[in-house]
Amino acid sequence: MNYQWGGFMNENAKKLNDTVISNDYCVGCGICASTIETSFNMKYSENGKYIPAINVNSKNLSDVNLLSICPFSNESKNEDELGEKLYSNVESIKHNSYTGYYLKNYAGYVKEGEYREKGSSGGMGTWIASKLLKHGLVDAIIHVKSDSNPQKNTDVMFSYQISRSEIELFEGSKSKYYPIEMSEVINYVRENPARYALVGIPCFIKGIRLLAEFDSVIQKRIIYTIGLVCGHLKTDMFVKSMAWEMGIHPNNLLKFDFRVKADNSTNSFYGVEATGLVRDKIVTRQSPANKLYVSNWGHGFFKFKSCDFCDDVLAETADITIGDAWLPEYTNDKNGTNIIVVRNPTFLKIIEDNIQELFLDELSMEKIFDSQAGGFRHRREGMSYRLHLKDISNEWRPQKRFNASSSISNDRKMVYEQRVTLYEESYKAFKKAVKMNSFDEFIKHMDPYVKKYNNITKIPLGVRILNKIKRTLFRG
Repeated sequence: MNYQWGGFMNENAKKLNDTVISNDYCVGCGICASTIETSFNMKYSENGKYIPAINVNSKNLSDVNLLSICPFSNESKNEDELGEKLYSNVESIKHNSYTGYYLKNYAGYVKEGEYREKGSSGGMGTWIASKLLKHGLVDAIIHVKSDSNPQKNTDVMFSYQISRSEIELFEGSKSKYYPIEMSEVINYVRENPARYALVGIPCFIKGIRLLAEFDSVIQKRIIYTIGLVCGHLKTDMFVKSMAWEMGIHPNNLLKFDFRVKADNSTNSFYGVEATGLVRDKIVTRQSPANKLYVSNWGHGFFKFKSCDFCDDVLAETADITIGDAWLPEYTNDKNGTNIIVVRNPTFLKIIEDNIQELFLDELSMEKIFDSQAGGFRHRREGMSYRLHLKDISNEWRPQKRFNASSSISNDRKMVYEQRVTLYEESYKAFKKAVKMNSFDEFIKHMDPYVKKYNNITKIPLGVRILNKIKRTLFRG
């Protein structure tokens, strides 16, 4: 797969194109397209995600080695190397192979204001960002908001934007499972001196850390990072499919809310809300997320291939990481609870100085692991097997912190192999459905693959108990 066309590339840009981009390991972060006189700019692909394309107008004068700033290149630093430089000298810091460096771990939510009500979960992300602004630690927050700019591609529903007040921050609250890129906002930061904090998923935070090592302006201006726990990225086919199943055609979708808190439910049974045109009238429709065909995250429909080759679940290079507390003791609270992993002392001080505004339980490392156990298993055990498959096929793949291995049961091999099939086929199925103008065609195409996966994952009780023991040993 090769996305580039025309133009001229220097040796480093060509190598990046021939390895990461052409083999579909690009996550679409836009770091390579953000450097001065870069060889690339970001384009939207037929699969509904951003990809770097050759910039035909580039003079190709960039003095930054693009291989050194790409989070999926074999020539850039990994999360352990970046984390050591960032946090190893922090007093009382600890390290674990799953969280990276950490000072303290919590489960909690915001008791004051509307943070929890308007957030995806416990409201901690918007709260911590607002505290940075209120205490004068930053001038602005870089985060994802609805894209209503009429000068831009109207098909793009969300983008990175700048907030300088709590009111503006609330406009970007809640999760967005949607493809985003950073080249435009990075260039904004270069042109607008200020102190910024960036909110992002693990690979995007890593990309910013890598860029900052070679770009003194970015290093000086993006002074804090807030990481988000990440399962995997979705292309825009994900949101279009959910809206379509709710009766709003992909071409007529205007707005989407990925996390609507439902009454009388647990925090895992949230709703979604789509707004769009139906028979020339604007309508808004809601549905429990788990009732929609594409919403099962275990199936991984419309997943980026690169996400299957990322071993960072908890944004190890971020100053603080925030995610959902998928733990039994918190899931019955429909309003949501966050897990929080703190690495930077500034963020720990903010929490401790304002603890009266929060509900907090300090968590052990084991509890943090348990809250994301499925993600860790897929990103460690599963990724080792996927690396093995690439190696025996003699295909290029990113160098990771964990070795390729086939030392897992045949049942687990089938699970990981079928997950790849599911996301690859989901792209084909969506395109077929669009061509036939029927979402039923998507379901018809995917049903055999889903049924096969569900049969594979129906594990007898005795085997489940044994696997739980193995996972405990694997967790260490």
